[in-house]
Amino acid sequence: MPDDLRAALRARQLPDDEVGLRLLLEAHVAGYDLHRLTPAAAKRWKTRYRLMIGAGYYDGASPAEVYARALLAVSPPTAPSD
Repeated sequence: MPDDLRAALRARQLPDDEVGLRLLLEAHVAGYDLHRLTPAAAKRWKTRYRLMIGAGYYDGASPAEVYARALLAVSPPTAPSD
């Protein structure tokens, strides 16, 4: 998972493991589809996994990365603590 994505997760106090991200995503959305792309599609789009939620999609190199991208997009930002 890219460092900037890990930093965004830490900033919102979200987990960075695949299972924790998946469980949180399932709590935020009614349903989603995760696809492992075929080698030809992966070469064309330069990604291995695609997660689709409604009309949007999120690409990444691993399931954890696409869960993180989708979760950051659908979850409200947390208020900074003083």
